[in-house]
Amino acid sequence: MKLKDVLSPLRVWERAAQKPWTIKDPLNDRPGADNYRGFHKNDFSKCIGCGTCEEICQNDAIDIVPVEGQETVDGDSGLRPRIDYGRCCWCALCVDVCPTSALTMSNDYTWISDNPEDYRFIPGADKTKWQDAETGYERSPDMQLINFDRVEMAEMHPGQRDKSFIEIVKGYNKEQAMKEAERCIECGLCIATCPAHMDIPAYIAAIRDDDIENAFRILYETNPMPEICGRICTHKCETACALHNNGDPLAIRWLKRYIADQIPAGKYQEILGTKHLEDTKLNKKIAIIGAGPAGISAAYYLAIMGYKTKIFEALPESGGMARYGIPEYRLPYDQIDKDVEYLKTLGVEIQYNTRIGQDISLEQLHKDYDAVFAATGLHLGRSTRITGSDHQRVYFATDLLREVTLGNEIDVAKNIVVIGGGNVAMDITRTLARLQNQKFGKVQILATCLEAEQEMPADLEEIVEAREEKAIIEPAWGPVDIEIKNGKISGLHVSKCLSVFNSEGRFSPEFDENQKKFFKADMIVESIGQGMDLSYLSEGIKSKLKFSPRGRIEVNEKFQSDLKWLFVGGDIIEGPDVIHGIANGYLAARGIDGFLTK
Repeated sequence: MKLKDVLSPLRVWERAAQKPWTIKDPLNDRPGADNYRGFHKNDFSKCIGCGTCEEICQNDAIDIVPVEGQETVDGDSGLRPRIDYGRCCWCALCVDVCPTSALTMSNDYTWISDNPEDYRFIPGADKTKWQDAETGYERSPDMQLINFDRVEMAEMHPGQRDKSFIEIVKGYNKEQAMKEAERCIECGLCIATCPAHMDIPAYIAAIRDDDIENAFRILYETNPMPEICGRICTHKCETACALHNNGDPLAIRWLKRYIADQIPAGKYQEILGTKHLEDTKLNKKIAIIGAGPAGISAAYYLAIMGYKTKIFEALPESGGMARYGIPEYRLPYDQIDKDVEYLKTLGVEIQYNTRIGQDISLEQLHKDYDAVFAATGLHLGRSTRITGSDHQRVYFATDLLREVTLGNEIDVAKNIVVIGGGNVAMDITRTLARLQNQKFGKVQILATCLEAEQEMPADLEEIVEAREEKAIIEPAWGPVDIEIKNGKISGLHVSKCLSVFNSEGRFSPEFDENQKKFFKADMIVESIGQGMDLSYLSEGIKSKLKFSPRGRIEVNEKFQSDLKWLFVGGDIIEGPDVIHGIANGYLAARGIDGFLTK
């Protein structure tokens, strides 16, 4: 080896002090090819900050960071990707995996700057010469790294279910559940949207791993009613799912149901590690009013903490509106019993057919217990108060649904009109349609509401299934009066509803009086909302509480009222929603624990 060969590598140090410089091509602009992978672009109107691009980048060249002006809302983290071009290798996997197609690449490849920090860049945040470029690389519609098509769940055929109260939806089998779970990109946007903040990506990952017992434990961390939620949860998490932007959202509700269905009731204590919970009871007693989702949730978490807990329920069985307001074809009641029976093994006592305010006063509960949690639900119907609404053949949907669950016979008419467009309205419509079919062999029921079809508050699947079961849905009509002839109802007069809310978002329907209809009916059911029965509050207790303009008891973030021993939650605080009730129960249980241990 020659001496110059030894010294040659050391000569590069003479360049160390020199400033690097770049010269543009003096002869040609030389743009990149139309499909060239140049600098990144990001359409903020599509980006949801899911972090999938960050997760897939093998060079750690992408960080999800806050951006001024981008707010966190349901389905959008408010964060945006920042690209480090010192690490980026322009592989474009981030573009290929973007579930909303927000992230693309321009065909621009020249960028001159003396500041290296410039090359840590948030595409879309700052105006660049390539942000509006029409050429460059984007994911081909024919090339998908994500499966946007949901695994369908088997349902009973409409012709088989129109006289039956057997559960319609069949549930996933193992192969279907694992295939659906594979679609999850684990972005976590669903966690923020879920009122109970369930760790949805974690239990879905457990399904992929075929570790159902671990998945079940994850469910119970924040939700002690998975059998119920797996069937009737309003699943707002699915509207926040990143896949929803380009295809079908992940079937989060059905996957939750799959987990719960795999675990027999006899194994709950073993899997959840609560076999010897009775040995850890604290010398404090909690009374809960109402065995609905909020009450059951609070009782579960209080029992886990070691408190002696007793639920007082006015009706013969547990479940609240989940049992007495949801038809059995949507939620088989033995699935409610499965969750409740486990609750009893934890030492929780339930006293049925006991109405607080009549059989026992609230003041007496205060004397006998260290704290009280009231979760009495929305069991009362609301009236339209139109002329004729006081007729004996005008009913509330909530009352009829309760009577059906109790097994009492309903005097079903041949022609029925339901006023309302929410889920309860669809539930009573479909329930009465079944009873009509059983009694008369045909369905003659119509549901009408103020809202246009695309604005109806009912879940789309409820509207579709109601029509499949031969019910007629007539949206965008407002009730005027009920026609009564010779003491009997003959029908409902309606006017065309042009809008439901004013420009400020307040309820202020407008009608076209020139467009009218008459719906023939022998029986009318009102389903325009639900009310709360607070008759168990004496005047003395009422005087010590604060109420909102809507008549709800005001509580703090732990659902504690101005009477420190009285906690209130569930539908009477946040409105009708099973998962909100469960979340309320969890927070109230923590609030009660803090109140009793401070």
